[in-house]
Amino acid sequence: MFRAGPVFAAAIALVSAAPAAADEPVREPGAIEALERPERPLVIEIESGLQFGRIALRGSGNGTAQIDPQTGQTRVDGNMIGLGGATYQGHARVTGEPLRPVRIELPTSVQRRGSGGGEARLSDFVTGLPSGAMLGANGVLEFSFGARLTSQGAHGGAFRGRISIRVDYY
Repeated sequence: MFRAGPVFAAAIALVSAAPAAADEPVREPGAIEALERPERPLVIEIESGLQFGRIALRGSGNGTAQIDPQTGQTRVDGNMIGLGGATYQGHARVTGEPLRPVRIELPTSVQRRGSGGGEARLSDFVTGLPSGAMLGANGVLEFSFGARLTSQGAHGGAFRGRISIRVDYY
């Protein structure tokens, strides 16, 4: 306890030695200090997930289906065939500090599992966002996303999986 006294006194001496003439901090033109405006935390809401409709494999090989992020239409390749049904792209809404640029990271791939033991992989995630995405004046950014579904074996089922999307301020 005796040693804490001199350390505390030295800290006070350092603080009081700071120049008192500087009323405003010196900063570069255009720089914004974090204390000037409180940062609202980013919140992401997934308003709709990916829906590939009804698709099937023709034969025992693998196939792919891809959802366009702009139109929501599904394109099938390989041994995959489309059987109709509703298809739509995913849709997300990000809220936070108005007019702040954000970085949106979609996963590299996601394994999806069916109740019958089959698996499918989502990959090649895409959005319609420009490279420099920014929240609007109201603090909101909405975007759509799509991905490629690749079958892994001829097992059918309703495939489920989580798509983790990360959003950060620049």
